[in-house]
Amino acid sequence: MAPYEVLYGRKCRTPLCWTKVSEAKFVGPELLRQTEEKVKIIKERLKATTDRQKSYADLRRKDIEFTVGDKVFDPSHVIPAETIDAQSDLTYEEEPVKILAREMKELRNKKIPLVKVLWRNHKVEEAT
Repeated sequence: MAPYEVLYGRKCRTPLCWTKVSEAKFVGPELLRQTEEKVKIIKERLKATTDRQKSYADLRRKDIEFTVGDKVFDPSHVIPAETIDAQSDLTYEEEPVKILAREMKELRNKKIPLVKVLWRNHKVEEAT
């Protein structure tokens, strides 16, 4: 199934397949000729759109020139990475650091404890 069909629940109708219900379907060389014409139109429109976007981007593009001695990167922005003890198969052990939140979820007269855990080598946003 195509992604479009999964998302919208119906088949994607491209310009190549648009026909009226009352029309008789073309067979053979005529169908091939029409399909080639539609593909040609699609390619021309895509090229025109690409050219228009390129000309718009080119107007705003500036060439950057550097000379010897120019500072192009400030080392104070470098963030030191923590070392991770990786095994030979490039896996590592996840270790919990602390519990950030606790909650009791009630489902059909059952209480389920939920905890949000901060893991070693992960940011707070990545807590699960």
